[in-house]
Amino acid sequence: MSAKGDPKRYWRITGYRGHASIFDTRLSLGLLSEGQVGDLLKCLTAKAALNYEEIVGAYVRRGTARANSLLKIVRNGRTLQLTCGKNPYFVATIVDDSDQGISPTHVPRRKAPPKRG
Repeated sequence: MSAKGDPKRYWRITGYRGHASIFDTRLSLGLLSEGQVGDLLKCLTAKAALNYEEIVGAYVRRGTARANSLLKIVRNGRTLQLTCGKNPYFVATIVDDSDQGISPTHVPRRKAPPKRG
């Protein structure tokens, strides 16, 4: 539980080769934004599965001869879940202390800083 009594939230990041787990970690929710988690999944997938040419192809302009979607991030599910890769692949989900997925409507949002003026 956090200091205010709310359950702590985490990003749980797991890598799989087939059905076997090859990587698993939990990071406090405030350490990474959703965009940063997507970037992390791309990095983990590239390291675990791709060669240099495939990595380049994932970043060149879509529709060109070298382009591919090997590092595409898919956002899905009732709980916020991001996935990257085919096999191996990496999944990030927001979980609570008991590793239960949390609906995006229950994920606290950061308050905007007060306007100066």
